[in-house]
Amino acid sequence: MNASKERFVGLEWLRFLLGLYIVIFHTLHAYPSIRSWSHYITDVGFFSTSAFFVLSGFLLAHVYLDDQRRMREPPRSFWIKRFSNLYPIHIGALVLAMSLATLIGYLQITPEDADASIRFVLYDVNKDMGENGHLLRHVMGDTELAINLLLNVTLLHAWNPFYLTFNPPSWSISVLFFFYLLFPWLAPRLFRVQHRVRALALTMACYLVPTLVVIVTTDYGMPETGILHRNPLIRLPEFIAGILLCSLYAHYRRQGHSLDRRMGWGLAGFVALSVIAAVQLLQLGRTWYYLLHNGLLLPAQLALIFLAAHWRAPRRDSLKRLASRLGGASLPMFALHVPLYVIFTRIEMVLTGETSLARYPLFLLLTVLFCIFFQEAFVQRIKLLLQRLLLSRKPVAHVDKIAPH
Repeated sequence: MNASKERFVGLEWLRFLLGLYIVIFHTLHAYPSIRSWSHYITDVGFFSTSAFFVLSGFLLAHVYLDDQRRMREPPRSFWIKRFSNLYPIHIGALVLAMSLATLIGYLQITPEDADASIRFVLYDVNKDMGENGHLLRHVMGDTELAINLLLNVTLLHAWNPFYLTFNPPSWSISVLFFFYLLFPWLAPRLFRVQHRVRALALTMACYLVPTLVVIVTTDYGMPETGILHRNPLIRLPEFIAGILLCSLYAHYRRQGHSLDRRMGWGLAGFVALSVIAAVQLLQLGRTWYYLLHNGLLLPAQLALIFLAAHWRAPRRDSLKRLASRLGGASLPMFALHVPLYVIFTRIEMVLTGETSLARYPLFLLLTVLFCIFFQEAFVQRIKLLLQRLLLSRKPVAHVDKIAPH
């Protein structure tokens, strides 16, 4: 089979699961009755975002590079298509989050809602402030508000290392947009690398360097925490690793190799053991958090994606379509889950006077369904409209169909 035409149903399922895990990562801790053990589930939530960045590099390289390691279409066309998919998600989530923050601050359904405002932020640090925790709370002035609104509208907000604004998880969309800008120049060159495993090892080593500098020279404060967390240049090795992994996979398939059961179980075991070890190491202090967040788990993320790329596609077309729809909803899940959780819990408070863990599965189900609807009824329509306005010709149906959302 020509690898450039291969459809990865397994990666669609993986995209969905990564999106679902990030929802759980940001919301499960809100239930006091399970905090004694729920952190074991959510401690490595950052694994999901990093794996998503790696997966984006893999899928984009698979879709947009031809057999001669060249872009299938001009960079301008690529940029317009990627922007047309990202921007409706980001702006839709941004408007929802800002409107909700204003409304919640006005209604004050819970005591903590009194602080809700589009101006309220928390400084980004990774240390225990103790009695000085109040120093992390900050209310933006008019100039700050205008600057950060401009950064959000232009998809540059991940470059703010001090705090997250408006819709915090959307920093990942800003980072993806930066990756997309570099892709037409970066991907063809990376696909020409001959020693792929060596290049992956070098990429991981480079990824760890800023982390080691921060550990040695700082006290885990600001702005270094924000820089390591979301600066697009710092996170770029994850995207590069995904492109290199796609090159390795294509070479692997051209050589006629396949993943046997023993190797598959070996990769699955390696991923599981890596995650279990990470959960234990995180209990040992902030140093391990930085190392695991920025590099040490990259081999496990690569192994997971390589394994998922080999998952057999189901025979039933209905399951293939379901996988595609769920995978397509993954990025909206990243962008929308925080405001959706606020809406869900405030409705709970109004109707029953409390939030309940028993209703949490309902929240997850409604989030998935809403994000499918949002992607298909809103994002896809705006995406096609933008492409008609910005492209001089009709979008290429094949590439659009299999490109990552």
